[in-house]
Amino acid sequence: MTALDIIDISRDGILVMLKIAAPTMIAGLIVGLIISLIQALTQIQEMTLVFIPKIIIVCAVFLLSLPFMIATIVTFAQQLAGRIAGIG
Repeated sequence: MTALDIIDISRDGILVMLKIAAPTMIAGLIVGLIISLIQALTQIQEMTLVFIPKIIIVCAVFLLSLPFMIATIVTFAQQLAGRIAGIG
């Protein structure tokens, strides 16, 4: 295994991590921005107002994107196992 193989595996791992985290992070960002905009427009400056809707939306997006996440991890693990088997 060369240094280029290690860099390639690391890059693939980072891309898989970004693919898995993106849906929930984007949903949390959008909900936070919308609630912040509503707070600014209505001048309600309650700090705890953001947490309940954000938790609900992030959990819902996580549950909806769970099959995609599992498929992505399984594909990466299979590719990684194939590379390991190819070395030996």
